[in-house]
Order: sequence, then C-alpha cells, then structure tokens
Amino acid sequence: MIDFRLYLVAGDHPDLPLAISQAIQGGVTLVQLRLKDRTDREIIQHAQSIQGICRDHRIPLIINDRIDIALAIGADGVHLGVDDLPLEAASALAPERFAIGFSPETEEQLISAQSRGATYLGVGPVFATSTKPDAGDPLGLPEFQRRCQQVSIPVVGIGGITARNAPDVMRHGAAGVAVASAILARPDIQNAARELRTSIRE
Repeated sequence: MIDFRLYLVAGDHPDLPLAISQAIQGGVTLVQLRLKDRTDREIIQHAQSIQGICRDHRIPLIINDRIDIALAIGADGVHLGVDDLPLEAASALAPERFAIGFSPETEEQLISAQSRGATYLGVGPVFATSTKPDAGDPLGLPEFQRRCQQVSIPVVGIGGITARNAPDVMRHGAAGVAVASAILARPDIQNAARELRTSIRE
C-alpha cells in the first residue's frame, strides 16, 4: 500500500541523490523521478541511484512518463500525462501491485481514468504554481474537492502547495500532496520536508 501523504516530484537538482535522501529523512513518503530533456542512459543512471536510496528507506519510487525505464529498474510505478503512453497500454504491461498515476486535464479524463487502468490521480494545479508554467489556471479548493469526490481511487493534490496550505488540501479530499520546489528549492531540504509532513499531520 502506497502512502501518498507527502509526494516529492524530483527533477533536476545539483545533487539529486543527496536531496532526495534529505527529503526522505524529513518525512517524504513517496518519490517521483521526473527528468525532462535527458537521454535514456542518463535517466536510467539517475533512476538506479535513486532507487537504491528509496529501497534503503522503504520508500516507493515512481518514474515519470517512462514505463519502460520503470520496469527496467524495478520501480514501484509510473506517472503518465495525457500525451504519454495510454493508460490501457500501461496497465497491460504493469506487473502486480505496480502503481499507475495519471494527470487528467479534463473532467472526462478524470472520470474515465480508473476504468482505463489508473490506480491514483494527480489533480491540479490546486493553487497557482511557477514550477510548471503550462499547468493551467488554479482549480481552487472547492473544485478540487468536487473532483476528488468523483472518483474512488486516491487523489494527490499538486500545484502551489506549501506547508501553510497543505492541511486545507488534505481536508478537501486529498490522499496526499505533491510538491517539488516547496522542498527542493529550499536551503534546508530536510527541514522543509519536515515542516510539510508536520503540517499534514495537523
């Protein structure tokens, strides 16, 4: 069973393995490796290094976009967008207990995702975010809650989430919150993760 409460989306960082290790020590419960504009070899090398760290701490590792790489390194799942491998194809390839995350862009995609093979959803942006400029307009908490209520699989809130607003996202139906810069852009990564984990408990 995956613990979605504090989901770190980890991209480029000067020392990504160290940063992820510090984030896990601070309370991150799930890690997604999201590397854009890298060669397959580079992604696999990073994924293998980070998989070792995650396994040492018994934290699941999700690979963004690339189910082939996720399967090759024995990761715990893949996260797909609407332009990636179709959910049905990913589900056909996935071994037992392999997580398939999906980021819907429309309400129709959200409602149909579970029957197409998704095991959890990333829904957002809940708030305005600078991490992903093409994320679209913020949903706001009432709309986020309405979308959570339309599905029976776990929903992770993403977009503009901080230690201050994370408890509100959880109260509005989220199984967890996904963050990137709120942890990795902070000078003290471990403490930033700890602040978020503490706020979620509250």
